[in-house]
This record gives sequence, structure tokens and C-alpha cells, in this order.
Amino acid sequence: MTPAPRRVVPAASRALDILELFLVAPLLSAADIVTRLDLPRTTVHELVTTLVDRRYLVRVPGQPVRYRVGVRLFQLGGVYAEELELSREAHEVATDVSAACDETVHVAVLEGADVMYIARIESTQPVRMFSAVGRRLPARCTGVGKMLLSALAAPTLDALYPRGTPLTAMTPTTIVSHARLRAELKEIAHRGLAYDDRESNADVQCVAAPVYDHSGAMVAAMSISVPTMRWDDARRDEFTQLVLTGARELSERLGCPADALDTVRQPDRDS
Repeated sequence: MTPAPRRVVPAASRALDILELFLVAPLLSAADIVTRLDLPRTTVHELVTTLVDRRYLVRVPGQPVRYRVGVRLFQLGGVYAEELELSREAHEVATDVSAACDETVHVAVLEGADVMYIARIESTQPVRMFSAVGRRLPARCTGVGKMLLSALAAPTLDALYPRGTPLTAMTPTTIVSHARLRAELKEIAHRGLAYDDRESNADVQCVAAPVYDHSGAMVAAMSISVPTMRWDDARRDEFTQLVLTGARELSERLGCPADALDTVRQPDRDS
């Protein structure tokens, strides 16, 4: 299939050109923008008015014809900084967890109906799984994904998985029933822990725990992934405690209040 041609929206490009001027000049007038970008005065006026209305720019007090960046850009920058912090801290904590068990450790975030891995520390053992940072997988087929999906409100979950639409299988044990998926997510939310029973890879099992940010919201999940040949009840308990400890450590690094973490239910050993 021939890819759709790229289409750049001129008005959007011009608005971004205006914002990027502020990278080198903290205060600019409309006349400055007209001169630097060689745009019609009317066009600049309309774009600047829109950016002010959306709080990307603000008028300088006492100098109404001059502008500086607004709070919305600060907010967007904060989101970006938080993502960088999450990736950095996730890598450090995942390294410690992997060193404790010598198995592959992932940290992932939810992207629509998929999970995207933002950190991966691989096992040094001869038989191990191979994955990559930035890789996406269907969330419902993975431990980290099911953990994250369990935190969603019912309307959001229904929008991601409309009832009546088919759920395709990645392996023979992938959940393909809407009723079973929702029942499992409800159990995961109650238990505070998710398992992947060879649902995305027929030779791998894993256990996943939630990661919370400074507001107490679940923003990521951490998992330990293990080839089935090294998975048994005793090691399952070991991995469970390790991933819970690691996820808690990462949550604390992200500023999650201790009282919020203390309300997370610790799983029964035979759950």
C-alpha cells in the first residue's frame, strides 16, 4: 500500500515558528515577529491572538504590544521532564531488580490499547527473552499491560475494547473473551499484581506490579519476565516480592506519597 503523502498545515507551522522565536528572545513584539519571520502583519496578529487566547503566550504587563511565553508551554515542558525522569529512574531501579534475580525486567507505560517499554534490563542467562525499549505490544496480552488497564475507568476500557469486536490471540493462552478480560482486570485491581501466563510469548511468563507518580496515579508498571523452564511456585513467590519492592522503590522516586503506597494491597502468597 502506498503511504499517504505528508501534508504540513501552514497555519500550524507558522504558529510553531512564532513560538520557536522565543527560544532566543524572551520578549518579542508583533512587529519583531513580522520582521523575523517575514510574515504578513495580519497573519501574525491572528496567530499571536490565538496563542494568547490558549495561554501559550502572554502580554507583558505594562507593555501590551510585547509578549513572552505563557504557562501552557511550562506545563508541556513539565510533562516532558516527567517522562524523562520516569525513564531515567525506571532504568536505574530495573537494573537493581534484574541484578537481584538475573531475569529480564521491564518498565512500560500505556499508549492507547498498547504498552510501550521505556526501560529494559536483560538477563545474563543463556536462555532469555529478547525485547527492546520503544517496542509496543497489545496491553491485554502482557502483565504490565493488564496491570495498567486495571486502573482504567469502565468507559475508557469499553472505548479501547468495544464489546463485540474480536480480540486476536498472540499465543494459545491469550485472553480473547471480553468477559474474561474484564473479570481478570477486576481481579488484578483487587490484588495489585498481574501475571502473564505465556499470553504474549508462548515460552515466557511474568509478574507485574504498579508504579505510581507524585499524585498517586498509576503511570507505569514493572515486570519480571522469565522463560517457562525457570518458572515454578517457589520462584514465582520470589519474583512477586522482588517486583513489588522494585515498583514501590520506583514509585517513591517519582514522589508518590508513602500513605498512598501503604494503601496498595499486598498479595497473598497463594493468590
